[in-house]
Amino acid sequence: MSGAAEGLRIAMWSGPRNISTAMMRAWENRRDTVVIDEPFYAHYLLTTGVQHPGRDEVLAAQNNDATAVAATLTGPIPGARPIWYQKHMTQHMLPGMPLDWLDQVRNCFLIRAPEAVVASFTIQRPDAAAWELGFEQQARLFEHVCERWGEAPPVIDASDVLKDPAGILGALCAKLGIPFSPRMLHWPAGPRTSDGAWAPHWYAAVERSTGFAPYHDRPVSLNPFQRKLAEQARRHYQRLAPHRLLAAGH
Repeated sequence: MSGAAEGLRIAMWSGPRNISTAMMRAWENRRDTVVIDEPFYAHYLLTTGVQHPGRDEVLAAQNNDATAVAATLTGPIPGARPIWYQKHMTQHMLPGMPLDWLDQVRNCFLIRAPEAVVASFTIQRPDAAAWELGFEQQARLFEHVCERWGEAPPVIDASDVLKDPAGILGALCAKLGIPFSPRMLHWPAGPRTSDGAWAPHWYAAVERSTGFAPYHDRPVSLNPFQRKLAEQARRHYQRLAPHRLLAAGH
């Protein structure tokens, strides 16, 4: 794959039931940034055969060829903007998919405590399999990037972001070598043309939002099945957690 065209491409890797869409809103509200929403979703749906709400709409709206999608993500930035924020789900990266294109983007990782993810995800998928949570895939991608770059890429934790959005986003921008913009903290409510075709099924809360939700330290109660899922995910989460960015002065 040829070298990426000029510009900063940020590939943010998150699992489900995180603040990934709110994070996309924050970046899209910058004047210098364009975003793309889960570009490998159609490939994931077609390859796995999983039945998600809006499946047909997603397959009709997106290219399902993973190699072609990767080439697009390293090609010209839409609108000739200097920054392209790419929202990715780690579970979409299936075995055998190309990873060479990761050398041409700045990979960042958005993590969340397994217990919170499991409690939220199993509301809709009470018999969820561990692989659907994306933790193992996230750790695999993290190891790949560490090996390729010789150092850990930026990691941010959802709870840290909600406690101090300006501090954590400021630290992330500094790590990426770009100025922080206060516009990342608030955005207009409503849908976006950049939202994926699945937005009507999943984005109701974020469409009502105008900023990051306040942090609440709520206790999580898990049943035995949920606890097993969280335990399976925890070692993968703990591989990334020590590298998470903290705000200046912490």
